[in-house]
Amino acid sequence: MKKIFSLILVLFFIAAVVAGCGQKAADTSGTNTSNQAAQNNQNQTAESNNSGNGAANTGSDDSLERVKKAGKITIGIDDAFPPLEFRDDKNQLVGYDIDLSREAAKRLGVEAEWIPTDWNGVILALNSKKFDIIWSGMSMTADRAKQVEFSPAYLNEAQVVVVKANDDSVKTQDDLKGKIVGTQLGSTSEEAANKIEGLKELKKYSKFTEAFLDLANNRTQAIVVDELVGRYYMTKRPNEFKVAFPLVKEPIGIAFRKEDKALREALVKVLEEMKQDGTMAEISKKWFGEDISTLEDVNF
Repeated sequence: MKKIFSLILVLFFIAAVVAGCGQKAADTSGTNTSNQAAQNNQNQTAESNNSGNGAANTGSDDSLERVKKAGKITIGIDDAFPPLEFRDDKNQLVGYDIDLSREAAKRLGVEAEWIPTDWNGVILALNSKKFDIIWSGMSMTADRAKQVEFSPAYLNEAQVVVVKANDDSVKTQDDLKGKIVGTQLGSTSEEAANKIEGLKELKKYSKFTEAFLDLANNRTQAIVVDELVGRYYMTKRPNEFKVAFPLVKEPIGIAFRKEDKALREALVKVLEEMKQDGTMAEISKKWFGEDISTLEDVNF
């Protein structure tokens, strides 16, 4: 009887051990399956994130690709802004900026297309995608830098007061008190003129050519203009106008939309090459008689 009882206990013990091992194997298998599923989920999530990031990176800035695909870069300009951009006697666009931008576009592998634009709304037109860039003697200011991204300055100039050649009464800002002064609407010349105190009237024109015409006809006693423009007109009519004094010094740059970083990077690289190989100096001498080109960063 004891032997039978002992045999039953042994069999019971063996059965318990086998059952325990089976449960452990099942638990381990279940754990491994859960871990594998979790790992698969993590991998899928990572792949999804990477795929999403890749799409964002490739789609976030196609500015350079867009220009190259179009085969042209469109440029907003004021076409009455000599000697930077204006029309010759055959109504062809010519000037320092025209020559520079044509060469830069060529080096990018595209054509340049210039779009004459009302200067008072030129930044709005850029940000509304009416054209790719503004390359038209744009003065670089802190206010404008909030709306656009600038290239390094490629010229330095000033805002100056221009009077008739026989007028010796205007030598300082105080001499402008009580006088009628003209300038271009929406320009940094207007900004400089607005700071002159005591004017009888500040007349604003859509183009500088209109301002010079009124000065020549005695409808104004002085005008505030970009120095390069003023000096150009004086070379064409040397006995009619003169620079009385400077008001504000300003760097000149190319304006891009804030998001068009790839296009800006490519065009700045081209400008650096043109500066290094002497192309900018050659074009400057053609229009100004000397090399006044530069390429320097401006911080605001």
